[in-house]
Amino acid sequence: MSELVPGGNVPLPGGILTIRVPGPFDVSALITDDGGKVRGDADFVFYNQPTAPGARLTGEHLTIDPPRLRPGASRVTVVVSPADPRTPLGRLPAPTLHVSGPGGHALARFTPPRPQRETVLLLAEIYRRGTAWKLRALGQGYADGLAGIARDFGVEVTEDATGDDPTPVAAADPDGFLDLVNSVRGAAGSPPVSLDARLATAARAHASDMAARGLLSSESTRGISVYQRITSAGYAYLTVGEHLVSGPRTPGEFVEYCLTTEQSRDTLYNPAYSQAGLAYVPGRRSGDMYWTALWARPFSHTGLRQTAGEVVALTNAERTAEGLAPLAVDTLLTTAAQAHSDDMVARAFYSHTSPDGSQPWDRAAAAGSERRTIGENIACGQRSPAEVVRGWMNSPGHRANILKPDFTHIGIGFAGGGAAGTYWTQLFGR
Repeated sequence: MSELVPGGNVPLPGGILTIRVPGPFDVSALITDDGGKVRGDADFVFYNQPTAPGARLTGEHLTIDPPRLRPGASRVTVVVSPADPRTPLGRLPAPTLHVSGPGGHALARFTPPRPQRETVLLLAEIYRRGTAWKLRALGQGYADGLAGIARDFGVEVTEDATGDDPTPVAAADPDGFLDLVNSVRGAAGSPPVSLDARLATAARAHASDMAARGLLSSESTRGISVYQRITSAGYAYLTVGEHLVSGPRTPGEFVEYCLTTEQSRDTLYNPAYSQAGLAYVPGRRSGDMYWTALWARPFSHTGLRQTAGEVVALTNAERTAEGLAPLAVDTLLTTAAQAHSDDMVARAFYSHTSPDGSQPWDRAAAAGSERRTIGENIACGQRSPAEVVRGWMNSPGHRANILKPDFTHIGIGFAGGGAAGTYWTQLFGR
């Protein structure tokens, strides 16, 4: 039996496969072609629709018979979610995928890093390579439930079909703050934001902490960062910004203050943000008002692809400026890069060497890549593709990877969370 790590794969024998995830979990499956999209709603197998050609869900057992999948199907993605949708995955044991073949012979087992903010996980995929089939471990998280995954794979579902609600959590508008903010954003050509109750909860916790200490600080008394405050409130993000101010008495005065410096204006105007949260609390001794405003773009799989695409475009612009050929996106390098970013968040490390000792070329090979030359750039803390590529280009070693003539392909990984807040991976190959 093979013990898999994220990105690892194993060949599969012929015959019916049985997949099981013991514990308080629901297992689902999405049947797709090489383009990663379903052909119709019938390709989504879950508890309300337990059968499809070549796939059947019976209790906690999912059986897959690859030759009997519908014509054109080349991939089955296995999804796990809490049996009780009100319970976050982070409060449950890490799910373990068990795969067995004909006769109950154990083939593979995979336990991803313990989920944090995610509400569902893409655990693994069964995919066709030539005439054979293989299993690849994924461990990729989603924060917006089965509905979000289904939509990204092309399934048309309603919220009642899954019991999930991926929409923003509405928040009250304190003293007309939203109108003030969207007015100045609109004047700058930026799209409006909406208020989110989770961001407001995180903002109030920090504003209260600052008011109690009588001190403006980016970290709380216990050293908790803005990223940790937001994830603790149940909000998963692609990018985050923050305003910390003391003194203004009204939201109008606060917004005016945020317009006084270039850096503060850039945060207020940033078109990447789509949601916000605001809180202000009077100091216990001075009576001064302490303000926290949080700005964010929520996590989505579509947004993740867009973020990765921006990194690729900026990287290729740097290569083009030096007369070099652009890099092509490679699916296997992308899988390995994303797994490494996710792993750095989940296991709280920052290194080219994983805690298990694996190196970039090991992770690329585990994802199925056969490229002979591998290079890797990583970064943490940067809040946008432009910022991370600029940082890499200002570092001689990272710049050398980006401008290496021998490289022909690239994969990008990004994960939000952890102490640094954002973890980026560029994986190059030839």
